[in-house]
Amino acid sequence: MSTLLRDRVSIDYREHLAIVTLSRADKYNGLDLPIMHALVEAAKQIRRHQGIRAVIIRGDGPAFCAGLDFASVTRKPLAVVGAFIPWGRRANLFQRMCLIWRELPVPVIAVTHGYCFGGGMQLILGCDFRFSTPDCQFSVMEIQWGLIPDMSASVTLRELVAVDVAMELTMTGRKLSGQEALNLNLVTGVSDDPMAMAEQLADAIASRSPDAVRASKRLFRRTWLASERRALAQERKLQLGLLTGSNQREAMKANFEKRSPRFKS
Repeated sequence: MSTLLRDRVSIDYREHLAIVTLSRADKYNGLDLPIMHALVEAAKQIRRHQGIRAVIIRGDGPAFCAGLDFASVTRKPLAVVGAFIPWGRRANLFQRMCLIWRELPVPVIAVTHGYCFGGGMQLILGCDFRFSTPDCQFSVMEIQWGLIPDMSASVTLRELVAVDVAMELTMTGRKLSGQEALNLNLVTGVSDDPMAMAEQLADAIASRSPDAVRASKRLFRRTWLASERRALAQERKLQLGLLTGSNQREAMKANFEKRSPRFKS
């Protein structure tokens, strides 16, 4: 089953996997307001879809995402102002389109090729895993426009690199290869076929207890930069919930019976 949102983003459902594709190939998947709204809508739709165990985000055409489409966005200044205001939320549209993937209960995997610039890079930083081709080019490109990265990079980048690395990338806007991005911990893995790597990881995750997978993401997303006291308390809370669930009992039973588990979604 496939769904197209605002002629910008498609969702394909394959058993336990949702594949989200940026579908603006003629513009190198440049980010305009419709594609930002479509990404938020896609995440909300996937959250409501029963049985999804993992999500892959990729780009159609020659690039994953060339960043913000300034030519398109600047034609609608009032709409941009509206998108910039949080309107009572903790994040505005630009930030929400990246952060919302962290808030999904299932793991989200980004697959990049060609270019991954500016807002496109901030989008993948909001994902849980990132796989790239070796020759994909990355850049925190906002400095070229006299701006700072404002699509949640201040939240996501700090979890992956040291502060001096984050500042150097932001202040220079220099381009990185996929291999250098891997060396800096900006991507999880590099391959000539990153989609195959992503699907392999998604399949491995889908074979595990969905309750434990969701709890694992919740644990590390809530505690990675938290105090020791808060992290340990979160461990206990989440583990107690798993111990009283049917999927944990099924995991134990399957192990003892030496068979594949049959988990409930």
